[in-house]
Amino acid sequence: MHTLWDWFNQYQVQIVTITDTLQDTISKELLHLAQVHTEAFSEVITLWETGEQDIGLVYVNNVLKDIKAPAQRGAYWKTQQELRIEKLDISQEFSVAKKLAALLANAKDEPLRRAVLAAIVIATVPENHTGFLVVDGETVATLGTGTHVWWRFNRTISVVLYDGRLQNMEVNGQEILTKDRVSLRINLSATWQIKHPEVVKAELADAKDYLYRELQLALRTIVSTQTLDELLADKNSLNNQVQTIVAEKSAMYGIEVNSVGVRDIVLPREMKAILTQVVEAQKLAEANLIKRQEETQATRSLHNTAKVMEGNPVLLRLKELEILEKINANINVLNVYGGLDGVMNDMVRLTERVK
Repeated sequence: MHTLWDWFNQYQVQIVTITDTLQDTISKELLHLAQVHTEAFSEVITLWETGEQDIGLVYVNNVLKDIKAPAQRGAYWKTQQELRIEKLDISQEFSVAKKLAALLANAKDEPLRRAVLAAIVIATVPENHTGFLVVDGETVATLGTGTHVWWRFNRTISVVLYDGRLQNMEVNGQEILTKDRVSLRINLSATWQIKHPEVVKAELADAKDYLYRELQLALRTIVSTQTLDELLADKNSLNNQVQTIVAEKSAMYGIEVNSVGVRDIVLPREMKAILTQVVEAQKLAEANLIKRQEETQATRSLHNTAKVMEGNPVLLRLKELEILEKINANINVLNVYGGLDGVMNDMVRLTERVK
């Protein structure tokens, strides 16, 4: 109970209910009075203020509860809970310490989580990647593998990542005329890798777009200087020529081209029909040649056999009996007249040709 003499009705009593130090806000009018009459309010209110390059970490009973942005002011009601506001200067060093970053990233209290989302920037650099920290449009640091956290106040922060692993690129559906004016559709594959990410970032707006364009131009250059027969005769030569051209140019921008391979060479329907006829004619000619060679070889062998038998009657007679055996194999019934002598001498008889 408080009793005041108020003869001229000059006093007014305002009752404030305080249940939560952080949630029960102080009105602007009351905050102004507290700042003007600091001593009068010092026992019940804690004033706080952050500078242009300061952030405030609000602890209640040594537990982080809130984050205050730069150039802000306010006050908290004093209660039985211990309240402390810690200021951090972010004018030069704006990265968040590892221990504090882990605490912020795993915040479970909903008000603190909202404050964290508005206060920090988190970036993770995976293995075999390289990251570049860009602050207000300027690259200020190269980032290694791991999670990195910064205060976002008073600056624009972004992270650019480059994948250092082996990657694949497809250049499909390229319509190209050969030297002999045949239209081809070619599909190409290439494997590549970023070896010097700092060069890639400094020189190229888009590494993939650059490499795709160089592969496309090199393929068109090589195909347009060769005939269809030359391309089909040695596809590896086309691969090697394209890789040589592209690898030399890409190396200047920090990119290594490991391999280039033509997957498909698609011919027009009319050209397919013509090539099919050509292949059929070639195969038929080859078959005829092989047949003639076999016939010649058989004739030569027969001639040699005849010469051997000419001077050897016994061998000739054995050949006669071999033929007789083959004939008998295909006969179901055989009538023999004249006994064994008739079989041996009359069934198969060779006579000299009358000249």
